[in-house]
Amino acid sequence: MHPSIEDYALIGDEQTAALVGMDGSVDWLCLPRFDSAACFARLLGDEDNGYWRIAPVGADRCTRRAYRRDTLVLDTEWETGQGTVRVTDLMPQRDQAPDLVRVVEGLDGEVTLHSVLKLRFDYGSVVPWVRRSDGHRVAVAGPDSTWLRSEPEVTSWGEDFGTHAEFTVKRGEKVAFVLTWHPSHEPRPPLVDPYEALRHSVEDWQAWASRCRYDGPYRDAVVRSLITLKALTYAPTGGIVAAATTSLPEEPGGVRNWDYRYCWLRDSTLTLGALLAAGYQEEAEAWRNWLLRAVAGDPADLQIMYGLAGERRLPEFELPWLSGFAGSTPVRIGNDAVNQLQLDVYGEVMDSLSLARESGLSPQPDVWALQTALMDFLRDHWRQPDEGLWEVRGGRRQFVHSKVMVWVAADRAVRTLERHPELDGDLDGWRALREEVHREVCEKGYDPGRNTFTQSYGSRELDAALLLIPRVGFLPPDDPRVIGTIDAVREELEHGGFLHRYSTTDSDVRDVDGLPGSEGTFLVCSFWLADALHMTGRTKEARELFERLAGLANDVGLLSEEFDPVTGRQLGNFPQAFSHIGLVNTALALFGEDGAG
Repeated sequence: MHPSIEDYALIGDEQTAALVGMDGSVDWLCLPRFDSAACFARLLGDEDNGYWRIAPVGADRCTRRAYRRDTLVLDTEWETGQGTVRVTDLMPQRDQAPDLVRVVEGLDGEVTLHSVLKLRFDYGSVVPWVRRSDGHRVAVAGPDSTWLRSEPEVTSWGEDFGTHAEFTVKRGEKVAFVLTWHPSHEPRPPLVDPYEALRHSVEDWQAWASRCRYDGPYRDAVVRSLITLKALTYAPTGGIVAAATTSLPEEPGGVRNWDYRYCWLRDSTLTLGALLAAGYQEEAEAWRNWLLRAVAGDPADLQIMYGLAGERRLPEFELPWLSGFAGSTPVRIGNDAVNQLQLDVYGEVMDSLSLARESGLSPQPDVWALQTALMDFLRDHWRQPDEGLWEVRGGRRQFVHSKVMVWVAADRAVRTLERHPELDGDLDGWRALREEVHREVCEKGYDPGRNTFTQSYGSRELDAALLLIPRVGFLPPDDPRVIGTIDAVREELEHGGFLHRYSTTDSDVRDVDGLPGSEGTFLVCSFWLADALHMTGRTKEARELFERLAGLANDVGLLSEEFDPVTGRQLGNFPQAFSHIGLVNTALALFGEDGAG
């Protein structure tokens, strides 16, 4: 039986990440970066595509597992008829090379365990050559090389082209394994002490978590979400990937499978807000600086997403040798949505840079010149149809959310000039643009008969992104059109107590979407609903919804992109930054007065 998405936990070193299953198997790991080819790809295929399992002989799922408090260090325990054993998994902050450290500790009795390591480079397609060197196992294939250091004796190869060890631990005994990657043309990197790495990792993560200013209800969930965002950060550049995975399906067996190992501009304002509100100024500055580098250049060339270091080309292709998670194909690498026009990102970038300026982040030269260039582009192009923030592949439309975010861009430009008159800019022109966009959206994007804004001009469909209208200040929360929109979105898009981002069952909407099949409820949209309910005075309902959403996290506090209320399963890429950003921001909005430190 294929594991469920929620069966996995995340470990990482802020440059890449691994997923560890409840059976003690590392089923996904890309080295050396989040967007590199995976050397363990069982997540999207089978055992022949690479994994590393350490578990008691004959055991299946673990008895219990948990992160050590306020860390990304994972403890997995099995109780067997012979005794109890713990496997601790971590990826220490890298000095030079990425390391995967696994420490086995006997807690009671005497337990025999089996380690099986199958390295398969290039997304599970390449079997490496394995040899002995200095008592270690070295695997090499093309540009990739790994070193396995194992305190228990290992045997290599065999019929399954794997590396095996069978060993016994008694109470109080510990043994360690370390897998280290490096480019195959370079010498072996320095060896890490696995026990020191464990100690330092616990100390470093707990010191980082202690900086969180929030100490109210659901603190553990908030801190876990912040740790997850930190884990999804590519430390060398400050970019934050949308998720650690590619092609985890939005519908089991379906085709809505996308690569999320890149950095989306649409996340920028919400990410900055969450980091700043929680007290993480340094991380907020790193994200802002990544944003500035990524978007530098001609505003006409602004992309909706970039690579970890700001790379612009993210070509999309398929891996036919992988059977997909739960048979969901195709498995895609890269993302063609990078070529889409999404006008809302201009508003999100303007809003982010405005927030950074007003929050006291260190000033950066030429930021205002960049913002004025963005405004010059918008003034000439804001009337164009676009693909919208959901990256539909059914053709461009006049999406209401996109136009609202154009208004946000003009509004933030006007406000900046009003607060900082020493800056140069077309104040009157931007005010006129702001008024023109506002007027058009209210005329063409609003259905007076149903008292709701719509997904696009002239359409009847709704869109959960409309819930952001009061949040960004386009209309006040007590405006009847805002309240009507919230009620209409709940009525038409709610399923099992949570929200779809838009309908995927209506044939007209499939024309917009451009894809067959359906998807789960979208978690960040449900957090937006909680925010909107709170802003419109329905705080009790908002808190009840937040509690249900927080309860969807798996046993170690992680959320994917979507949730299926029928099966109770998580769907989509995992863990999803947008979902965890939603949790943090909604918790701070609902309980911030109770817990701001």
